[in-house]
Amino acid sequence: MDQLNQLIIQRRKKADELAEMNVELYANDFKPTHHISEVLSSGSANEAVADLEDAPNVRASFKVAGRILALRKFGKASFLHIQDESGKIQVYVKKEVIGDEPYTQFKKWDIGDIVGFKGKLFKTKTGELTILADSIKLITKSLRPLPEKFHGLTDVEMRYRQRYVDLIVNPEVRETFRKRIEIIRLLREFLSNRGFLEVETPMMQAVPGGATAKPFKTHHKALDMDLYLRIAPELYLKRLLVGGFEKVFEINRNFRNEGLSTRHNPEFTMLEFYQAYATYEDLMDLTEEMLSWLTEEINGSMEVTYQGRAVDLSPPWKRYNIDEALIRVGGIDPGVLDDPEALIKLAKDKGIELEPMAGPGKAKTELFELLVEEKLINPTFITAYPTEVSPLARRNQANPQVTDRFELYITGREIANAFSELNDPVDQKNRFEKQIAERGDDEEIHPVLDEDYIRALEYGLPAAAGEGIGIDRLVMLLTDSPSIRDVIIFPHLKTEK
Repeated sequence: MDQLNQLIIQRRKKADELAEMNVELYANDFKPTHHISEVLSSGSANEAVADLEDAPNVRASFKVAGRILALRKFGKASFLHIQDESGKIQVYVKKEVIGDEPYTQFKKWDIGDIVGFKGKLFKTKTGELTILADSIKLITKSLRPLPEKFHGLTDVEMRYRQRYVDLIVNPEVRETFRKRIEIIRLLREFLSNRGFLEVETPMMQAVPGGATAKPFKTHHKALDMDLYLRIAPELYLKRLLVGGFEKVFEINRNFRNEGLSTRHNPEFTMLEFYQAYATYEDLMDLTEEMLSWLTEEINGSMEVTYQGRAVDLSPPWKRYNIDEALIRVGGIDPGVLDDPEALIKLAKDKGIELEPMAGPGKAKTELFELLVEEKLINPTFITAYPTEVSPLARRNQANPQVTDRFELYITGREIANAFSELNDPVDQKNRFEKQIAERGDDEEIHPVLDEDYIRALEYGLPAAAGEGIGIDRLVMLLTDSPSIRDVIIFPHLKTEK
């Protein structure tokens, strides 16, 4: 029998013994009066006496609850550390203070148990603030030991699979997710303060759209119709602009049936926002302001370190069109960019596999991803994407071969995608039909045209611009996390064997 199973058997035995002593193993009648951080920052903490004998004379008493993280049992007295969501504190349990029977019960407690104490503060000889318990309560008996007791929480997959344990034993993990929550709150605050309305759009859609990605498919029995988990909320948010809302945003979950990597999870979070009577250039300014402000609010500076690299988010940020980036950063001969055949040949020479119908615009963006993307460390806007790869973006007035679109790159990763919206229903329908006709075996392009969206455009979509920001990648940047799984609290994994 392995060590883990032996420990579980021992704990179950203790639980049975406590039950025989009429101890409630899963109590629901203990009400803490304070979080641990409040105890540590209270006036009583400043006045805590150093002499244990004087502790009963201290007037202030506290009731706290938490999980046992460390436990040192002695004959008639014991020290333990408990942790709640706010912090950690030491507790001193003395047999002569709590009584013989409670102390007998206490000796059957284990690390990992959730417990409650009432008592007064004092300082140990080493100066550590400690609660002298005058009453104790078992709240939840833990039947499994925490990982470090038997092999340590070093298995990365185990950390992701058993995130609840990861959160217990790794305070830095809890801090990452606290920071994620704060990032989302601040993004809401920023947009709300500028007149954007937060809305909700369908997560199950009859026709997936708004991005090129393979969707997850399900079937609704009552309606007898196939539905798809959304790959993007874009087309519904633009329907709201048609309906008269002028500034909307949604912080949403999207689902794409794609592979797993350090940058991709099939379920992920996006911020998408749309503004009537704005252009992609307006959104560049807004994004620069929003993300630099956010960085300073979260980290106290516009400079962060990501995986050992310094990143400066102080405005102004670099702005290149895609051709400039390929020349200046990617080292491509400018003459190649003006020669469609030479461009496609270069892409193939670089090992890029292109679909038979792919044109120079597709070759250009693939070369950008290969030669430029990972070199863009500080925030950089890339503009003028080819119309061929931008089916929802407005054509540039001076050059219809490119669109009024930008992508934002930081630490070699795409963080945002935005463009002035295409609001010509005829042009939009033609692009959809062309995309479907050239689909081939590409499962990322849905074979059905969204006729209702075209109908909405025929009622009139005002001139507008919209943007999507990857929340998970943004949180990775601001928490120095190397993998998207580090910032998604329950990432997807293969079924446990």
